[in-house]
Amino acid sequence: MIVLGLTGSIGMGKSTTTEMFADAGALIWNADAAVHRLYDRGGAAVRPVGDAFPGVVIDGVVDRARLAEALGRDDQAFRRLEEIVHPLVLRGRMEDLAAAEARGIKLAVLDIPLLFETGGDGAVDAVVVVTAPAEVQAARVLARPGMTRERFEAILARQMPDAEKRRRADFVIDTGDGPEAARARVKEIVGMVLAEGWSRPRPGLSEVTEPLH
Repeated sequence: MIVLGLTGSIGMGKSTTTEMFADAGALIWNADAAVHRLYDRGGAAVRPVGDAFPGVVIDGVVDRARLAEALGRDDQAFRRLEEIVHPLVLRGRMEDLAAAEARGIKLAVLDIPLLFETGGDGAVDAVVVVTAPAEVQAARVLARPGMTRERFEAILARQMPDAEKRRRADFVIDTGDGPEAARARVKEIVGMVLAEGWSRPRPGLSEVTEPLH
């Protein structure tokens, strides 16, 4: 099974591109959805997150608003949260991908916003970066309800610059060229990676020996 890591900064069109990969037959694994499951009732992160951040667990569920408040009060809090959540996410991802491979799935796409920032690019066969011109990105993000320029800038500050992501990518999809161009690029990438004899540019899952932080 080929495993691609898909990433891109806020407003670049990653969610839409992910849907295009699904339409092309890929199994999609979403990091945000995995975290939601860990925070939900019965999730493996509920108890350790509650222990680390008292008051954020309500009725057996991690309250994301309260957690965000706790993270904002402590400069080191986000790192502590990562140390709890990332190993759990990785374990779940490995289990899900093993099950997919057993079912005969040929291509899996990992939708991970902070792929490079968390070191996840070392555990896939290739990385796809979704990009768009800065002005297109800003227009998309600032059109979202409740979004402000200040909040947008704060989000960007926590993400690797788009230019660096593109530099480190194995494939780039520019959504600024329109949906049809992006869809054509997705089909091109799928065809390339599933072709017989394609040489994987990264180590892939076989090289994962411990949780990534």
